[in-house]
Amino acid sequence: MKRRDFIKNTTITALGASIITPITALAGETVTHFESDDLSPSAGLKDEFNVHFMAIGDWGRNGEYDQTEVAKQMGLWGAANPNDFVVSVGDNFYPLGVISENDPLFHYSFENIYTAHSLQCNWYPVLGNHDWGADPQAQVRYSKVSRRWNMPSLYYKKEFPLGKTGDKTDKLLMLMIDTDPMLHEDKKQMVEEQMVWINEQLKNASADVKWKMVVGHHPYYTVGPRIKNYDTLTIREKMAGIFEKYKVDVYLSGHDHSLQHLKPEGYTHQFISGAGSELTPVTSGIPYSKFEASEHGFMYFAINSNKLHVKAINMAGKVLYETTLTK
Repeated sequence: MKRRDFIKNTTITALGASIITPITALAGETVTHFESDDLSPSAGLKDEFNVHFMAIGDWGRNGEYDQTEVAKQMGLWGAANPNDFVVSVGDNFYPLGVISENDPLFHYSFENIYTAHSLQCNWYPVLGNHDWGADPQAQVRYSKVSRRWNMPSLYYKKEFPLGKTGDKTDKLLMLMIDTDPMLHEDKKQMVEEQMVWINEQLKNASADVKWKMVVGHHPYYTVGPRIKNYDTLTIREKMAGIFEKYKVDVYLSGHDHSLQHLKPEGYTHQFISGAGSELTPVTSGIPYSKFEASEHGFMYFAINSNKLHVKAINMAGKVLYETTLTK
């Protein structure tokens, strides 16, 4: 072998190794570890609320369809406003989810997109229909790879402290549910187990719980393209009675690629934050809609014992809509 060919072949081999080898390590290396409140992304930013979070959905497209631009604005918003965590309402990885916890999509659609210092906080995801295309449990296992990805199971509960009322500390209860199995008869056993769990968690919520929020992927009302679709009607059939029975304050979802605030008949407010990448249209003039916008963006929630404040923000940083629920 000529010396020139040896150098050429060696260089190609080395380059190939450098491209292939680090893929599984990149996700872990891009995570920032915060061991002190003084180093947290929201340190020093205070207001009247105790819990703050951004909500984003239907985003995982390798930065395409303005995913990167929305991520940049989330980073800017988090730097200028208090923010404790991010909620992902599903369809985290298009088109068919991920095949393992080492899937490069975790890097290309998540770690390498949401890079701002203010976004190096806990992320609490739920699964969407696209996340069920390969191995949904891989997103659970990824919680052991990434410090900020926190998904202990396919459905789970989170509680966050709010302000004190007398001697007790008020709480925000969030149930993170998996709605896709509810649409498929072949997953009947899984659905039944989850429905029992949802009922038990809401029924047995402590007296300290001031706000009840359920987070899932599929909406039970929408003014997007799926107003009368099977998935919307099925989730409504399964969940509307539960929301009303246990006085769930907010149902937060995605699936339709837009920003919406809906108040159907009954107790619960529906917020849709599915505008993290590709958009779908909305219909105006529907009576139960308080706000709808087919614009890229995300939602921002700020909560204390007596108020739940919500803003819809587009990728230019403009507040398109805001509202406050009170108790």
